[in-house]
Amino acid sequence: MREHTADRADLAELRADCESCFGLCCVALPFARSADFALDKDAGRPCPNLRTDHRCGIHTTLRERGFPGCTVYDCFGAGQRVSQVTFGGRDWRTGPPERSRRMFDVFPVVRQLHELLWYLTEALALPAARPVDTELRRALADTGHLAEGTPEELGALDVAAHRQRVNALLLRVSELARAGARGRKKNRRHADLLGARLRGADLAGADLRGACLIAADLTGADLRGADLIGADLRDADLTDADLTGAFFLTQPQVEAARGGPGTRLPDSVARPVHWTTGR
Repeated sequence: MREHTADRADLAELRADCESCFGLCCVALPFARSADFALDKDAGRPCPNLRTDHRCGIHTTLRERGFPGCTVYDCFGAGQRVSQVTFGGRDWRTGPPERSRRMFDVFPVVRQLHELLWYLTEALALPAARPVDTELRRALADTGHLAEGTPEELGALDVAAHRQRVNALLLRVSELARAGARGRKKNRRHADLLGARLRGADLAGADLRGACLIAADLTGADLRGADLIGADLRDADLTDADLTGAFFLTQPQVEAARGGPGTRLPDSVARPVHWTTGR
């Protein structure tokens, strides 16, 4: 992988490349039988659907087989970094158990760092964030350096503490970006909006950081310029909603929601295929 630069991360390297990964998300992470997963799986145990070539045996029918949670997961490129860079292309299947365990422990750490790189790069592109440009560049460089660490360094990293420091900066960015929103600023940070009826709601410039919007009806809602970092949009209805200029919105969040041809999205995310195919 190429090294990040001082002013941006290489976004291509922050997108999952499953061809260069050893199926780490299918092994390292645990999941519980639920609406998202059809069975229980412990961390470090391969999913029964994982083939010996590190590919998913039911990739094209995950939703039908009861694994929609897999379709909305994104490692932000951590899988290929850990597989090909951190561990030098050494497969967890052929290595000693100790190395495999370390690989599984390191993967979620790098995933968090790559997610922060994504947010920081997006923040640097926001004109309103210019007052904290220097701090953002420093945070980007520091986070990129941490992601390039050895397995031992990554295993010892207090990633929660680093994430807290970066989040404080991203919160400042959010305040700057939303300052120009019309009317009263709406604070819905960490709000419990499970199943909320928000059809046509004016949420332009709202702070929806960490909000629970599971199964919320956001049909036709105005979410322009809203901060959606960490918002849970699973099964939220975004039909005809306007998310133009919404920031810190990731592809996994959009993939977990429902929408249609009338849903307006920011350029940072792609329209999910299942919104039109139903799969």
